[in-house]
Amino acid sequence: MKILVFIPMYNCEKQIPRVISQFDEETQKLFAEILVVDNISKDNSLLAAEEALKKLSNIKTTLIQNEENVSLGGSHKVAFNYAIDNGYDYVIVLHGDDQGGIKDIVPYIKDETAFKYDAFLGARFMKGASIKGYSNLRIFGNKILNSIYSIVVKRAVYDMGSGLNMFKIDILKNKFYIKILPNSLTFNNLMLLYLAYKKYNYNFFPINWREDDQISNAKMFKQGFEILKFCFLYIFSSQKLFIDREYPKNYFYTTKYTNKE
Repeated sequence: MKILVFIPMYNCEKQIPRVISQFDEETQKLFAEILVVDNISKDNSLLAAEEALKKLSNIKTTLIQNEENVSLGGSHKVAFNYAIDNGYDYVIVLHGDDQGGIKDIVPYIKDETAFKYDAFLGARFMKGASIKGYSNLRIFGNKILNSIYSIVVKRAVYDMGSGLNMFKIDILKNKFYIKILPNSLTFNNLMLLYLAYKKYNYNFFPINWREDDQISNAKMFKQGFEILKFCFLYIFSSQKLFIDREYPKNYFYTTKYTNKE
Protein backbone atom coordinates (compact mmCIF):
# COMPACT_ATOMS: atom_id res chain seq x y z
CA MET A 1 0.00 0.00 0.00
CA LYS A 2 1.26 3.46 -0.91
CA ILE A 3 0.63 5.76 2.07
CA LEU A 4 1.05 9.53 2.30
CA VAL A 5 1.45 11.11 5.74
CA PHE A 6 -0.01 14.62 5.70
CA ILE A 7 1.02 17.01 8.49
CA PRO A 8 -0.94 20.30 8.60
CA MET A 9 1.01 23.09 10.28
CA TYR A 10 0.16 26.58 11.52
CA ASN A 11 2.44 28.43 13.95
CA CYS A 12 4.06 25.20 15.14
CA GLU A 13 7.67 26.36 15.32
CA LYS A 14 8.25 24.63 18.67
CA GLN A 15 6.21 21.52 18.00
CA ILE A 16 6.88 20.56 14.36
CA PRO A 17 10.46 19.30 14.96
CA ARG A 18 9.09 16.95 17.64
CA VAL A 19 6.37 15.67 15.30
CA ILE A 20 8.81 14.97 12.49
CA SER A 21 11.28 13.33 14.89
CA GLN A 22 8.61 10.70 15.65
CA PHE A 23 9.52 9.11 12.32
CA ASP A 24 12.47 6.94 13.27
CA GLU A 25 14.17 4.78 10.65
CA GLU A 26 11.75 1.85 11.03
CA THR A 27 8.65 4.06 10.98
CA GLN A 28 9.78 5.92 7.86
CA LYS A 29 9.84 2.66 5.91
CA LEU A 30 6.11 2.14 6.46
CA PHE A 31 5.18 5.19 4.41
CA ALA A 32 5.95 6.53 0.93
CA GLU A 33 6.07 10.25 1.70
CA ILE A 34 5.64 12.86 4.41
CA LEU A 35 3.88 16.02 3.21
CA VAL A 36 3.99 19.03 5.53
CA VAL A 37 1.44 21.70 4.58
CA ASP A 38 2.07 25.14 6.07
CA ASN A 39 -0.95 27.41 6.25
CA ILE A 40 0.89 30.77 6.15
CA SER A 41 2.45 30.47 9.59
CA LYS A 42 3.52 33.74 11.20
CA ASP A 43 6.44 32.26 13.11
CA ASN A 44 9.48 30.25 11.95
CA SER A 45 7.53 27.03 11.35
CA LEU A 46 8.74 26.74 7.74
CA LEU A 47 12.41 26.85 8.70
CA ALA A 48 11.90 24.51 11.66
CA ALA A 49 10.02 22.01 9.51
CA GLU A 50 12.62 22.06 6.74
CA GLU A 51 15.52 21.51 9.14
CA ALA A 52 13.67 18.59 10.75
CA LEU A 53 12.76 17.01 7.40
CA LYS A 54 16.39 17.14 6.28
CA LYS A 55 17.22 14.68 9.06
CA LEU A 56 15.01 11.97 7.52
CA SER A 57 16.81 9.81 4.98
CA ASN A 58 14.55 6.80 4.40
CA ILE A 59 11.45 8.51 3.04
CA LYS A 60 10.47 11.15 0.53
CA THR A 61 9.68 14.44 2.29
CA THR A 62 7.96 17.51 0.92
CA LEU A 63 7.21 20.89 2.50
CA ILE A 64 4.66 23.14 0.84
CA GLN A 65 2.99 26.41 1.78
CA ASN A 66 -0.55 27.36 0.85
CA GLU A 67 -0.78 30.48 -1.29
CA GLU A 68 -3.41 31.82 1.08
CA ASN A 69 -4.76 30.93 4.51
CA VAL A 70 -7.37 28.23 3.92
CA SER A 71 -7.65 27.12 7.57
CA LEU A 72 -7.33 23.52 8.72
CA GLY A 73 -10.08 22.18 6.46
CA GLY A 74 -8.57 23.89 3.44
CA SER A 75 -5.17 22.34 4.17
CA HIS A 76 -6.90 18.93 4.19
CA LYS A 77 -8.26 19.72 0.73
CA VAL A 78 -4.78 20.64 -0.52
CA ALA A 79 -3.35 17.38 0.84
CA PHE A 80 -6.22 15.21 -0.44
CA ASN A 81 -5.76 16.70 -3.93
CA TYR A 82 -2.03 15.99 -3.67
CA ALA A 83 -2.66 12.38 -2.63
CA ILE A 84 -5.04 11.79 -5.55
CA ASP A 85 -2.75 13.46 -8.08
CA ASN A 86 0.25 11.41 -6.95
CA GLY A 87 -1.42 8.01 -6.94
CA TYR A 88 -1.56 7.25 -3.24
CA ASP A 89 -3.77 4.51 -1.79
CA TYR A 90 -4.20 6.04 1.68
CA VAL A 91 -3.54 9.33 3.43
CA ILE A 92 -2.83 9.66 7.14
CA VAL A 93 -3.46 13.00 8.83
CA LEU A 94 -1.19 13.83 11.78
CA HIS A 95 -1.51 17.33 13.20
CA GLY A 96 1.69 19.34 13.39
CA ASP A 97 1.18 20.63 16.94
CA ASP A 98 2.52 17.45 18.59
CA GLN A 99 -0.63 16.57 20.50
CA GLY A 100 -0.76 13.08 18.99
CA GLY A 101 1.75 10.51 17.78
CA ILE A 102 2.19 8.47 14.61
CA LYS A 103 3.13 5.45 16.72
CA ASP A 104 -0.52 5.04 17.77
CA ILE A 105 -1.48 3.94 14.26
CA VAL A 106 1.70 2.01 13.44
CA PRO A 107 0.54 -1.34 14.94
CA TYR A 108 -2.62 -1.19 12.81
CA ILE A 109 -0.54 -0.52 9.71
CA LYS A 110 1.77 -3.44 10.46
CA ASP A 111 -1.03 -5.95 11.05
CA GLU A 112 -3.05 -4.40 8.17
CA THR A 113 -6.13 -3.71 10.33
CA ALA A 114 -6.16 -0.10 9.10
CA PHE A 115 -6.60 -1.25 5.49
CA LYS A 116 -9.95 -2.86 6.26
CA TYR A 117 -11.70 0.52 6.44
CA ASP A 118 -12.50 3.47 4.23
CA ALA A 119 -11.68 5.66 7.22
CA PHE A 120 -9.76 4.68 10.35
CA LEU A 121 -10.22 7.40 12.95
CA GLY A 122 -8.15 8.17 16.03
CA ALA A 123 -10.27 8.54 19.17
CA ARG A 124 -9.34 10.35 22.36
CA PHE A 125 -12.41 9.20 24.28
CA MET A 126 -12.55 5.42 23.95
CA LYS A 127 -11.20 2.59 26.06
CA GLY A 128 -7.44 2.42 25.81
CA ALA A 129 -7.02 6.11 24.98
CA SER A 130 -5.40 8.72 27.21
CA ILE A 131 -5.70 12.50 27.45
CA LYS A 132 -3.36 14.85 29.29
CA GLY A 133 -3.76 18.59 29.74
CA TYR A 134 -7.49 18.83 28.92
CA SER A 135 -9.80 20.52 31.40
CA ASN A 136 -12.68 18.51 32.86
CA LEU A 137 -15.10 20.89 31.12
CA ARG A 138 -13.50 20.23 27.75
CA ILE A 139 -13.56 16.46 28.25
CA PHE A 140 -17.18 16.57 29.42
CA GLY A 141 -18.22 18.72 26.45
CA ASN A 142 -16.56 16.37 23.97
CA LYS A 143 -18.19 13.32 25.52
CA ILE A 144 -21.62 14.96 25.36
CA LEU A 145 -21.15 15.81 21.68
CA ASN A 146 -19.85 12.30 21.00
CA SER A 147 -23.03 10.92 22.57
CA ILE A 148 -25.19 13.17 20.40
CA TYR A 149 -23.28 12.06 17.30
CA SER A 150 -23.74 8.44 18.34
CA ILE A 151 -27.50 8.91 18.49
CA VAL A 152 -27.57 10.75 15.18
CA VAL A 153 -25.54 8.20 13.17
CA LYS A 154 -26.91 5.22 15.14
CA ARG A 155 -23.55 3.78 16.13
CA ALA A 156 -20.92 4.54 18.76
CA VAL A 157 -18.82 7.62 18.08
CA TYR A 158 -15.69 8.01 20.20
CA ASP A 159 -14.33 11.17 18.63
CA MET A 160 -15.82 13.68 16.20
CA GLY A 161 -12.44 14.65 14.80
CA SER A 162 -9.03 14.10 16.35
CA GLY A 163 -5.69 14.97 14.80
CA LEU A 164 -4.78 11.43 13.77
CA ASN A 165 -6.90 9.86 11.03
CA MET A 166 -6.47 7.66 7.97
CA PHE A 167 -8.56 7.77 4.78
CA LYS A 168 -8.73 5.50 1.75
CA ILE A 169 -8.11 7.52 -1.40
CA ASP A 170 -10.84 5.68 -3.31
CA ILE A 171 -13.54 7.47 -1.29
CA LEU A 172 -11.95 10.86 -2.01
CA LYS A 173 -11.52 10.60 -5.77
CA ASN A 174 -14.80 12.35 -6.60
CA LYS A 175 -13.50 15.29 -4.51
CA PHE A 176 -16.75 15.77 -2.61
CA TYR A 177 -14.70 17.45 0.12
CA ILE A 178 -13.93 20.50 -2.00
CA LYS A 179 -17.43 21.99 -1.95
CA ILE A 180 -19.32 19.98 0.67
CA LEU A 181 -16.91 20.22 3.61
CA PRO A 182 -15.96 23.54 5.25
CA ASN A 183 -12.47 25.02 5.29
CA SER A 184 -12.82 25.65 9.02
CA LEU A 185 -11.92 23.58 12.09
CA THR A 186 -15.26 21.75 11.71
CA PHE A 187 -14.01 19.97 8.56
CA ASN A 188 -13.63 16.62 10.36
CA ASN A 189 -16.93 16.98 12.20
CA LEU A 190 -18.91 17.18 8.97
CA MET A 191 -16.65 14.58 7.34
CA LEU A 192 -17.72 12.04 9.96
CA LEU A 193 -21.40 12.68 9.26
CA TYR A 194 -20.74 12.36 5.53
CA LEU A 195 -19.04 9.00 6.06
CA ALA A 196 -22.09 7.78 7.96
CA TYR A 197 -24.53 9.25 5.43
CA LYS A 198 -22.76 7.50 2.53
CA LYS A 199 -22.48 4.30 4.57
CA TYR A 200 -18.72 4.12 4.22
CA ASN A 201 -16.92 1.56 6.34
CA TYR A 202 -15.20 3.42 9.18
CA ASN A 203 -13.96 2.55 12.64
CA PHE A 204 -12.12 4.08 15.60
CA PHE A 205 -8.87 3.26 17.38
CA PRO A 206 -7.60 4.64 20.72
CA ILE A 207 -4.89 7.29 20.75
CA ASN A 208 -2.74 9.09 23.30
CA TRP A 209 -3.34 12.85 23.29
CA ARG A 210 -1.79 15.64 25.26
CA GLU A 211 -1.78 19.39 25.48
CA ASP A 212 1.19 21.15 27.04
CA ASP A 213 2.86 23.95 25.04
CA GLN A 214 0.34 23.89 22.18
CA ILE A 215 -2.01 26.78 21.51
CA SER A 216 -5.43 25.53 20.49
CA ASN A 217 -7.20 27.34 17.65
CA ALA A 218 -10.53 25.78 18.58
CA LYS A 219 -13.26 28.07 19.91
CA MET A 220 -15.08 25.51 22.02
CA PHE A 221 -18.55 27.04 22.30
CA LYS A 222 -18.74 28.41 18.76
CA GLN A 223 -17.58 25.10 17.35
CA GLY A 224 -19.99 23.21 19.60
CA PHE A 225 -22.99 25.15 18.27
CA GLU A 226 -21.84 24.54 14.69
CA ILE A 227 -21.61 20.81 15.39
CA LEU A 228 -25.11 20.76 16.88
CA LYS A 229 -26.39 22.49 13.76
CA PHE A 230 -24.81 19.76 11.64
CA CYS A 231 -26.61 17.12 13.73
CA PHE A 232 -29.96 18.89 13.43
CA LEU A 233 -29.66 19.13 9.66
CA TYR A 234 -28.47 15.52 9.40
CA ILE A 235 -31.66 14.32 11.10
CA PHE A 236 -34.20 16.68 9.59
CA SER A 237 -32.77 17.95 6.31
CA SER A 238 -29.67 16.09 5.14
CA GLN A 239 -30.13 17.45 1.62
CA LYS A 240 -29.39 20.91 3.04
CA LEU A 241 -26.35 19.65 4.91
CA PHE A 242 -24.54 17.88 2.08
CA ILE A 243 -24.81 20.53 -0.60
CA ASP A 244 -22.21 22.11 -2.84
CA ARG A 245 -20.91 25.28 -1.25
CA GLU A 246 -18.75 27.83 -2.99
CA TYR A 247 -15.80 28.48 -0.71
CA PRO A 248 -13.96 31.61 -1.92
CA LYS A 249 -10.50 30.09 -1.52
CA ASN A 250 -7.94 28.60 -3.85
CA TYR A 251 -6.00 25.47 -3.01
CA PHE A 252 -2.73 26.30 -4.73
CA TYR A 253 0.63 26.04 -3.00
CA THR A 254 4.33 26.65 -3.36
CA THR A 255 6.88 23.90 -2.77
CA LYS A 256 9.42 25.09 -0.21
CA TYR A 257 11.49 21.92 0.15
CA THR A 258 11.66 18.36 -1.13
CA ASN A 259 14.42 15.79 -0.77
CA LYS A 260 13.43 13.87 -3.92
CA GLU A 261 12.26 15.32 -7.19
